[in-house]
Amino acid sequence: MDVALFDYHLPQELIAQFPVRNRDRSRLLVFDRKTDVIEHAGFRDITAYLKKGDVLVVNNTRVFKARLWGKRATGARVEVFLVRKSDKSPETWQALVSPSKRVKEGEEIYFDKYRLSLDKYNGQGSWEIRFSSKSVRERIIAGFGRVPLPHYIRRDNQPLDIRRYQTLFAAKDKIGAVAAPTAGFHFTRSIMAEIQKRGVQIVQLTLHVGPGTFKPIKTDNIDEHIVDPEYAELSSNTAVKINKALKAGGRIFAVGTTSVRTLESAEMVDGHIRPFSGMVDLYIKPGYKFKIVEHLITNFHLPKSSLLVLVSAFADREKILAAYREAIKYKYRFYSYGDAMLIL
Repeated sequence: MDVALFDYHLPQELIAQFPVRNRDRSRLLVFDRKTDVIEHAGFRDITAYLKKGDVLVVNNTRVFKARLWGKRATGARVEVFLVRKSDKSPETWQALVSPSKRVKEGEEIYFDKYRLSLDKYNGQGSWEIRFSSKSVRERIIAGFGRVPLPHYIRRDNQPLDIRRYQTLFAAKDKIGAVAAPTAGFHFTRSIMAEIQKRGVQIVQLTLHVGPGTFKPIKTDNIDEHIVDPEYAELSSNTAVKINKALKAGGRIFAVGTTSVRTLESAEMVDGHIRPFSGMVDLYIKPGYKFKIVEHLITNFHLPKSSLLVLVSAFADREKILAAYREAIKYKYRFYSYGDAMLIL
């Protein structure tokens, strides 16, 4: 399919630069795929669409301060964007380094009295870098790291981003995302409590979101685009709860495209989802047959992005773009710190 089919015009003023003051004060556009009806609601109304026996699936990954600013021996500034740990050794990481053309293999990047080394160039700005120890890594990240806000948020980090560019589900032992699963931003403890009162199970999985989530589709044909692999985990406990719900006729609500990709990457055996852990690179495009996910809670996505392609596979491209036009008409806020969409 032509990537131009996934384009739309968005006025700049609708790109949210800051989160709303209270998470659940975001707006919610509800699109029913069966009736093609669109409703406008507040995110606090999300509970009305869930019922006893349903399962809400959230991503518990935690964002860390992955964007590091250091200096070469010459004093020139260098950005080291940590992507994920390497399998080679505990303190070896894959990272994006900029400007890549000016640095060389074996060079050290300085963070005051601490340093890391550029071990191997992988091409296209990607490097294998190494910290001398865990404590050095932790001190560099704590002292020189910044929250990796998306490029369309055109401002510097602010103290609120440490707290708000993180979901309530983010687990302390699940650090590894360089971008947040933003559909989860809108949930509050009170909303979660109300959902549980309705007899809805809330289960967690993990997908450490990588910088590829911001990567636009640059090929004319969407089939030629490559989705970068990301680490995911679906535990036995989560699999058991989902399988029990499916057997009893419960519906699966995925919070965000990361939850969708993790669930749909899992193996199905005799109608049961299997737990797993490992790298996933599932690219969901129109024509894909969904195995698990029945309803999706998501934010509004960039034009010509793999995330918009995924949502278009879930609910028909033309209908999704029509819903986006409706959201623009009613001045919804878009992207990471923006409003939400529920697809039934």
